[in-house]
Amino acid sequence: MTGFPGSPRLLKGGIVLIDPVSAVVQRIISLQYNPDTLTRSFQVKGVAGETGDRSEALRLTGPPVETIKLEAEIDATDQLEFPDQNPDAVQSGIQPQLAALETIIYPASSQIQANHSLAQAGTLEILPMETPLSLFVWSKNRVVPVRLTDFSITEEAFDPSLNPIRAKVSIGMRVLSVDDLPFDHKGTSLFLAYQQQKERLAARNKGGNLTVLGLTAIP
Repeated sequence: MTGFPGSPRLLKGGIVLIDPVSAVVQRIISLQYNPDTLTRSFQVKGVAGETGDRSEALRLTGPPVETIKLEAEIDATDQLEFPDQNPDAVQSGIQPQLAALETIIYPASSQIQANHSLAQAGTLEILPMETPLSLFVWSKNRVVPVRLTDFSITEEAFDPSLNPIRAKVSIGMRVLSVDDLPFDHKGTSLFLAYQQQKERLAARNKGGNLTVLGLTAIP
């Protein structure tokens, strides 16, 4: 127990997988340690760059393409200090945590087998396999639907059985917006809530005045 009972509870970032139709939560993956940095980039969707029409210079075709990158650390050292309380860490190291992240980008093996059976039965058209909807959670104000685009693992230490016990994970994500999903999709409503939160925060930002920019009026 902490010696400071009044201190705020540390929230963790993570990824939540939900059923894309029913929105039922299927899996929650919390980061063991929050990364020190989070990189976000935006690609503007403007009309002018696409058509060359100067009259369209200020028009946007949709929300920008937002990408998120982070590096997280996973370490079993603390668990291995108490082997009786953490049998999974003793048996497999951090492989369960890594597998929980890795399988986000795998279609379920049951789907692969089912599609093979359909192909063997002569089915002419087999739809690509749909995965759960991934939500990146970084506080209650940032719950966004994403698709993992980049994923790499650097395993840095191993136990005597060669189970990884420490690793760095690099994750790249693309935020799924109204341009990527049907309008009645759960991911779309989550994205709109995310954008509306941005708008509310922007409205709270106190604007400056022209004098701080060295102007008295717009020329």
